[in-house]
Amino acid sequence: MSDTLTVCALGPTPYREGLELQDALVAARASGATGDWLLYPDHPPVLTVGRSGSDGSLLVDRSTLAARGVEVFEVPRGGDVTWHGPGQLVGYPIVALDRVDRDLHRWLRTLEEALIRALARWGIAGERSPGRTGVWVGERKIASLGVAVRRWVGYHGFALNVCPDLSGFSLIHPCGLKDVRMTSMAELLGGGGPPLAGARQAVTDELVSLLHYTVVTPAPASAAWAFQNRPRPADDVPTGTDPGFIPPFAGGHDSW
Repeated sequence: MSDTLTVCALGPTPYREGLELQDALVAARASGATGDWLLYPDHPPVLTVGRSGSDGSLLVDRSTLAARGVEVFEVPRGGDVTWHGPGQLVGYPIVALDRVDRDLHRWLRTLEEALIRALARWGIAGERSPGRTGVWVGERKIASLGVAVRRWVGYHGFALNVCPDLSGFSLIHPCGLKDVRMTSMAELLGGGGPPLAGARQAVTDELVSLLHYTVVTPAPASAAWAFQNRPRPADDVPTGTDPGFIPPFAGGHDSW
């Protein structure tokens, strides 16, 4: 098991390209061609729908979304629908889950704990909500999680609201929850909140500590994108009928 984590801030990343990059890195990690990665993309406004999602969680029709330039993607993570966009810290840990004894619940709890500890650096008391995945501040949700697993490599990940325009969540029932109110670090702290780079470093530090990595290697975006050009074996194509496919954790309202 590698003790090195490669961390990469991708910069502006169209969502579809981010999905393709995750697929390429999952295949490379599963084959042993690379170690664990932590990707931080900056996505344009987009809605993603997990395996527990339904059109009932969308509050506007898809033609209206298209007119606003908001794409909708169905993805192989657990959970319902969520929003991504500027000012949100999205993280995709591409990690061999041997590190958490192939325990998906432990993996989710580890990601939550890293976010809770990172928020504490700014005096924000993040906490878990029994029966629901994510991080909450009182009754308001500040971070969402949704993961998938293939060949015991975890991918997808978390979204922490640092300083986004929260009106993006008005397009949906976030995570399929009709009574949830989303919040952000900026809203709780007043002003603009911390810079994304600061939040990114805090979350990285906490994940490194919790997962006991001994070496952290920063990498340019080009190093990650290089994996997209590598050929992939046929059995690494992420389809539901792939014999090597392990269904993602899908807990309904418990993810995202």
